[in-house]
Amino acid sequence: MAKRDYYEVLGVARTATEVEVNKAYRRLAMQHHPDRNVGDPEAEVRFKEVTEAYEVLKDAQRRQVYDRYGHDGLAQAAAGGGVDLGDILSQVFGGAFAGGRRRPRAPRRGEDIEDILDVDLLEAATGVKRTVSVRYEANCRGCGGTGAKPGTHPAPCRRCKGTGGETASLGGMFSFAQACRGCGGRGVVVTDPCPACRGVGRVETRESIDVPVPPGVDTRVRLTVPGRGHEGPPGAARGDLELVVRVREHKVFERDGHNLICQFPVSFARAALGGPVEIPTLTGQKVTAEVPRGAQTHTTVLRVPGHGMPDLDDPRRKGDLLVQLVVETPAALSAEQEELFRRLAELDGVTPPAPRKGLFGKLKDLISGDAPPTEQR
Repeated sequence: MAKRDYYEVLGVARTATEVEVNKAYRRLAMQHHPDRNVGDPEAEVRFKEVTEAYEVLKDAQRRQVYDRYGHDGLAQAAAGGGVDLGDILSQVFGGAFAGGRRRPRAPRRGEDIEDILDVDLLEAATGVKRTVSVRYEANCRGCGGTGAKPGTHPAPCRRCKGTGGETASLGGMFSFAQACRGCGGRGVVVTDPCPACRGVGRVETRESIDVPVPPGVDTRVRLTVPGRGHEGPPGAARGDLELVVRVREHKVFERDGHNLICQFPVSFARAALGGPVEIPTLTGQKVTAEVPRGAQTHTTVLRVPGHGMPDLDDPRRKGDLLVQLVVETPAALSAEQEELFRRLAELDGVTPPAPRKGLFGKLKDLISGDAPPTEQR
């Protein structure tokens, strides 16, 4: 039977991130785990299918091969068509079966957790401490992670006779040792499951973690919190928490590397004559900058040094604030202002239109006969 598309198996889009792939796999693996579906052979098939899809999509190199060449491309790569077979096996099985031999190894550390951390632009500029709620898999406290009911012990796997491995073939002369499909490489199976974890040996729990966000972070920066990922098997270290930063857009300031860009309105008179203006910064300070005489809208940019974003590696170094001037034309003029603009227009050789008359002025013209003639129909 033809293999299903790996993205379809996990229920994610082809553009899914590592975080989305990991979340989809954990949910489906818990749902279809054989220990949770005792006596259901289809659950075991679905569990293997989900695991196979995850092993490919979580690895950037293998995922790239799959996206371009599909299942056939993966098979050819595994057979020596461009990707080292030993590398693939070590990626899938953690190096336990390299060269067809099972080598002694310490318990593997728990898997890392990846998640998104949203911060405002101001928080990215000044740094902040955020409290995040993390869901992680822990060893069941009732059975110590074995999955067996307290007072009982798991039985040796009949398929691999307790070794945890079996031989598989890639076709032709290639064969390799892999984790036993009956016990998942554990070497034992649970016959009397723990009621607390239903034989899985793992439970999902939640904790709150304080995460310091340093000044200068930008979107896609990764913050690592050691030892706050999933728990490993009993006796193994816990994984890490990996937070991928996503900086929200600001309604006034736009980030350009270490610089900040904003627009600032100036009056027609200030643009023409120049002079000092007070400009608010991202942090709420006000700085004075000098508008040059004859400033033009959108093309005149003022540079305010040291009021941009800090350098992530050295927060003492900061970028600049780039202020793009926008000249505002007054929408309403007082009589004195209008007179001054008319005089300016005359000096420029421009004949200004007649002043607008209000309703009473138009009525007066009608009575006196001074109204302009109406258009003939």
